Amino acid sequence: MRFRWAKESDVALILEFICALAEYEGMREEVTADETLLKEWLFEKKAAEVLFVSEGEETVGFALYFYNFSTFLGKAGIYLEDLYVKPSHRGRGYGKALLCELASLAKRQGCGRLEWWCLDWNQPSIDFYQAMGAEAMSEWTVYRVAGKQLEQLAAQADPIKRRNC
Repeated sequence: MRFRWAKESDVALILEFICALAEYEGMREEVTADETLLKEWLFEKKAAEVLFVSEGEETVGFALYFYNFSTFLGKAGIYLEDLYVKPSHRGRGYGKALLCELASLAKRQGCGRLEWWCLDWNQPSIDFYQAMGAEAMSEWTVYRVAGKQLEQLAAQADPIKRRNC
């Protein structure tokens, strides 16, 4: 087992993992990412990072994460957006190893937390996370504005007020 950070030449592989995860979650039709967007946002704008885990020469899993900030803690944290291990390699410790590596990175960088979301129906993942000591944040509800709703909300911004900021 070995880890490596994604390079720009890995964009197709990253997209492959994203699509496999979306397929597993029954959300494949929601994937609009493509190699061009991933190259721009991951390697030019550096909005997120990708860590791969390999068995021999085969890349068997990935974790895509970015940094967030906790005002209560006064420091950054790591937000794990995606974690995926190929079905043929599950149960061998790759998922745990990816999470441990991210936890180690968070500690080395002085971050206050490592967090992620998990779909309510995904009991195998819930069991896996709880077995490692993760706690469900059941008192919080996730909200999202995207697509048409994001466009409508953004259109309500007052350009005159923004100039005075």
